Amino acid sequence: MGIVVLTMKASVIEMFLVLLVTGIHSNKEMTKKTKRPKFTVPQINCDVKAGKIINPEFVVKCPAGCQDPKYHVYGTDVYASYSSVCAAAVHSGTLDNSGGRILVRKVAGQSGYKGSYSNGVQSLSLSRWRESFIVSEGKLQKGVTYPSALTYSSAKSPAAKAGETTKTYQKPSVPGTTAQPVTLLQVLGITPAEATHTTLPKPSPSAAGPTTSSPRPQPVGQRSQELGETDLWKPGLVLLDAGFVPKEELSTQSVDLISQGDPNCKVDLSFLIDGSASIGKRRFRIQKQFLADIAQALDIGPAGPLMGVVQYGDNPATQFNLKTHMNSQDLKTALEKITQRGGLSNVGRAISFVTKNFFSKANGNRGGAPNVAVVIVDGWPTDKVEDASRLARESGINIFFITVEGAVENEKQYMMEPNFANKAVCRTNGFYSLSVQSWFSLRKSVQPLVKRVCDTDRLACSKTCFNSADIGFVIDGSSSVGTGNFRTVLQFVANISKEFEISDTDTRIGAVQYTYEQRLEFGFEVYGTKSDILNAIKRVGYWSGGTSTGAAINYALEQLFKKSKPNKRKLMILITDGRSYDDIRIPAMAAHHKGVITYAIGVAWAAQDELEIIATHPAKDHAFFVDEFDKLYKLVPTVIQNICTEFNSRPRN
Repeated sequence: MGIVVLTMKASVIEMFLVLLVTGIHSNKEMTKKTKRPKFTVPQINCDVKAGKIINPEFVVKCPAGCQDPKYHVYGTDVYASYSSVCAAAVHSGTLDNSGGRILVRKVAGQSGYKGSYSNGVQSLSLSRWRESFIVSEGKLQKGVTYPSALTYSSAKSPAAKAGETTKTYQKPSVPGTTAQPVTLLQVLGITPAEATHTTLPKPSPSAAGPTTSSPRPQPVGQRSQELGETDLWKPGLVLLDAGFVPKEELSTQSVDLISQGDPNCKVDLSFLIDGSASIGKRRFRIQKQFLADIAQALDIGPAGPLMGVVQYGDNPATQFNLKTHMNSQDLKTALEKITQRGGLSNVGRAISFVTKNFFSKANGNRGGAPNVAVVIVDGWPTDKVEDASRLARESGINIFFITVEGAVENEKQYMMEPNFANKAVCRTNGFYSLSVQSWFSLRKSVQPLVKRVCDTDRLACSKTCFNSADIGFVIDGSSSVGTGNFRTVLQFVANISKEFEISDTDTRIGAVQYTYEQRLEFGFEVYGTKSDILNAIKRVGYWSGGTSTGAAINYALEQLFKKSKPNKRKLMILITDGRSYDDIRIPAMAAHHKGVITYAIGVAWAAQDELEIIATHPAKDHAFFVDEFDKLYKLVPTVIQNICTEFNSRPRN
């Protein structure tokens, strides 16, 4: 009996051990079966926008060639979700144009996105957008699960072109069963009875036989006539994951965002390109590509820089003006269509043409934006540029010069004008000149040139003799003048004033009338338009009295010029008809010492020696006399010319 019991115990133990080993083996098999599959990086195309992908964080592989400007990017470092994912990665420096793997993380929308040029991609500015994203190297973070298949906000995914399938909703898999597709109603948790207000017809007896098959499920996104279309599409149903495009996303598909331009670079820009025969077709194409790169880097737009092109050879011709193209892409397309003119390299003639014709209101000149002309020349000009460039500078045009493959020492004998670039540019301090050794290295000058033309604080030639002064008129109102002649003096003051560009930021006008006493008629800060100034001059009333010119000069220094802006030239124009009752030497010296350029206008009984003392040196350029009030008008052109000659004679370094 004991032997039987022992044998039974041994059998039970043996069976237990077999079951134990079998269970362990089964667990290992299950573990193998449930082991996490290897992560597959999804691929996307260059045109896929971040806003189309619902996943908040994902790793993707970008193809090569996403540096192309047709793939739009908005922002810098943090990008609007309307941007191309892969182009943004190139812009940020995470990828180069050969493509690769990146990590993308969605972040909150921004109130503004600033455009910039980086790594061959020009990103655009955008006022605001509902969602943003950032890109980094495609290193997988520990503990983070990344999707192998991306979820898109539209059923027809752009990833399909790249061979990727979009994620579809399935019931959770149960071991031993096959996952079945589910209907839209099941995804939303709505039963067929809840989805319609009408009672569904009962199955017919012929169809009521025993069967194990269920009714055919409706494909996701297909409207069911049986269930009633109206009630199925209820407001508030979240359909993103079911493959539907939200209304907000639909609006972005049909409307492409157009940049308004970089507001930090508001300049009116003319490129004078070399179309001469010496440049050849290949280098002419390089020159056009250089302009295309400039246009892309500048971010052309009505709120930013505008750009036109003049091609020169024997004679210049406008290819398109400032208002022809209002964005970089249109401008680049126009550049491709430009054909070479041939002929000589008459740069001086081209600069004269631009000065007289290009920067006009009819051609899109905005007035408040600095005027910039960039001259590109192959080798050297075949005419002289000095006189034409001086007129351009006097007109407020900032001339930049790019000399490509300039003359070597033994070629300089053929140059029409030695040192032509320094004679042409706005200033000779190196800021306005670029020398490029070869046409094939011209592209390296894109960023240096863009940075300079956008640095509006350094565009010194934007200031002209007409828009950069505080002009104070000191008017003799003594008894010897008389009412009629006083009105003639006021007309002289008005004739000079209207030659200037008058505004709060341009030339400003003030006036003092004097006899024995002095009166401030209006200060520099009172009137900010030309019409207001001219009306104010008309309203000045004749005072009558003695002639204390010295006291009047002191008064003008204290009441007018003490409030002059530091960046303005100070001009005093004094008009008198007689000898002063007080000393004028010390007040005149004080004016000169304080940097006030003084013009002395004498009429009738004015003393020539006093006029020369009052006037800035040399007196022949600043002191004028007429014997009758009715001849004052003849002095207007001379005074204006001398003011501008003096302004333009300043050192250009």
